[in-house]
Amino acid sequence: MDPVTDLPSAPARLSARRPAPRPAVPPQSAPAAPPAPTPAEAPTDLPDDRYLNRELSWLDFNARVLALAEDTSQPLLERAKFLAIFASNLDEFFMVRVAGLKRRDETGLTVRSADGLTPREQLARISERSQALAERHARVFQDSVQPELAERGLRILHWDDLTQGQRDKLSEYFFEQVFPVLTPLAVDPAHPFPYISGLSLNLAVTVRDPHSHTERFARVKVPNNVPRLVPVESDRDGPPGAEVVFLPVEDLIAAHLGELFTGMEVTEHHAFRVTRNADLDVEEDRDEDLLQALERELARRRFGPPVRLEITDSMSEHVLELLLRELDVDPHDVMVVPGMLDLTMLWRVYGVDRPELKDPPFVPDTHPAFAEGETPRSVFATLRQGDVLVHHPYDSFSTSVQRFIEQAAADPQVLAIKQTLYRTSGDSPIVDALVSAAEAGKQVVALVELKARFDEKANIRWARELEKAGVHVVYGLIGLKTHCKTSLVVRQEGSRIRRYCHVGTGNYNPKTARLYEDLGVLTSDPVVGADVADLFNSLTGYARQSRYRTLLVAPYGVRRGLVQRIEDEIAHHRAGRRAGIRFKMNSIVDEQVIDALYRASQAGVPVEIVVRGICALTPGRPGLSENIHVRSILGRFLEHSRIYHFEGADEYWIGSADIMHRNLDRRVEVLLRVNPALTDQLDALLSSALDPTTRCWVLGPDSVWSPSPAPDSVTGPVRDHQTESTRRRTVAAE
Repeated sequence: MDPVTDLPSAPARLSARRPAPRPAVPPQSAPAAPPAPTPAEAPTDLPDDRYLNRELSWLDFNARVLALAEDTSQPLLERAKFLAIFASNLDEFFMVRVAGLKRRDETGLTVRSADGLTPREQLARISERSQALAERHARVFQDSVQPELAERGLRILHWDDLTQGQRDKLSEYFFEQVFPVLTPLAVDPAHPFPYISGLSLNLAVTVRDPHSHTERFARVKVPNNVPRLVPVESDRDGPPGAEVVFLPVEDLIAAHLGELFTGMEVTEHHAFRVTRNADLDVEEDRDEDLLQALERELARRRFGPPVRLEITDSMSEHVLELLLRELDVDPHDVMVVPGMLDLTMLWRVYGVDRPELKDPPFVPDTHPAFAEGETPRSVFATLRQGDVLVHHPYDSFSTSVQRFIEQAAADPQVLAIKQTLYRTSGDSPIVDALVSAAEAGKQVVALVELKARFDEKANIRWARELEKAGVHVVYGLIGLKTHCKTSLVVRQEGSRIRRYCHVGTGNYNPKTARLYEDLGVLTSDPVVGADVADLFNSLTGYARQSRYRTLLVAPYGVRRGLVQRIEDEIAHHRAGRRAGIRFKMNSIVDEQVIDALYRASQAGVPVEIVVRGICALTPGRPGLSENIHVRSILGRFLEHSRIYHFEGADEYWIGSADIMHRNLDRRVEVLLRVNPALTDQLDALLSSALDPTTRCWVLGPDSVWSPSPAPDSVTGPVRDHQTESTRRRTVAAE
């Protein structure tokens, strides 16, 4: 049976709601083997300095996150949250990106970045820029957020700030809860310098023998199984809960160091923190179990080489010299931080029940297509009437995508469920539904990507749980990460088989679906169903699919498909037809796609780009990119969806792929061409993001990001894109 022409046609009642069958996407290779791309020759008509450095662009992105913490119009605890996000982002940047650059530099690889810098040159610029950002980050907390928190009754104090009564109670807590888990480790000829685990908080302690006056060094690890911020009973009058006081646990330990080093004089103590290389390097072998190889590599991760040493600005030179020597850290890898280290602790402060200091509560709505009183409507009945586009978090994930999988698991007419899992939540209803489906005798396939960075352990656990339930678990493909977000449900309906699909931009994670802005299409379109079925056959078997009709699939297919469509827009413009390009994504780095956009700009095609994070493209440059405009939107929700709109072709694509080498060459990614009946919603979304009055950052030809709209540049109110998205969904529901 031919997967296209021999599929049963849609019911007659759908013909008025669906467009004519979509023309075939140009043939492309299947993701059956890792690609071996060769760099395209640089176009002779484009200047050599046309790319921005991706690492420095990422630091620019994190600076925009920091700007949200500086924004006094934000609720106070939201500002604290953005300080925590900035800190977490920077940790991961050093663990992965800086670690990779250091590895290339140390092995003598002089491969230059797209903007012509060697690894060593990039590391030097990163060091300078990240140090400046770290200082700015610390000052925002110390000089602005912390004092304002104190004014609102949320105080983070130090030992010297406490009353004697508070100290006495905390000393009791110390001896009962903290002291038993502390292990001071001396450093001397009989005691080698201890291993310092990545991202752990430590105290470097110098003690002196009162008799011999000999000074010794010791390290005390701040335990990660006690709260970083210890609650302190307030000594101020007021209603219960009016004031919340915390003491950093390192301060509590420091105040009691004499109990750890009895008979010695504690002369100084300083906090420090080491960041280690956490980028996995799994050597995949077709004859070796991938799960076992990954578990072995995870065990090695904690012993990765140091890539950053964070110290407080009070640390003495001789203690710093000892740490540099013993940890084998280059002085250029030292980050000096004013005040406290590791402000990810502010998540604890954000968790305090003070709703007046946070954004108003947000509750997603059920998509109008699935809303039917108190009884959930059958997702399958809805999709037989037409495709549904869901926009999270404005549309509830639990009453759309999650319900789709749960109803499939419980439906006796469903024969099979096929599902990709890249990241999911700790308590996953999606996994529970797949387990229930397998136990009910359905054929269930789960493609669990074990190599999802920093979620490897969780995914190994899910894989084993699914296998125990009888789910057919596939761990991914050799040399590739499976990053696409796809589900396929096969259902018996009378004498025929019908396929139902979901293709999205975000993970099957109900928790992040309330925080991340993402899109998904639910459909019973037989052509899409045939494509997704072919895709799963490629992922789970040896099929080498050479043709998709409604999908672009990476590796191989996404870059080629996007570049071809950019060239088509150039042709439309030159022929005097309507033409234009609008992209929304997380990052744009790939040189071939960027060069195609430059050529479109040179031809006169307007190009509008909304990018949350990294942008290696230079907009607004005369003769190169004067028709390209780039903006970035950050806010309450993480802008995560990817949309690719080609105006001349009147095509909208959504999916999992950003314009990055890893997405286009080393991952299985899927873009879906969206049914024209749904594109008005996507047009409204892009138009809102690109509205001149929408609050954003704009990238200039000087490579500088500037807030927009500029003061006094608009006569009316400044729009908030995410607030507008909430309003649009509310209107649609009514």
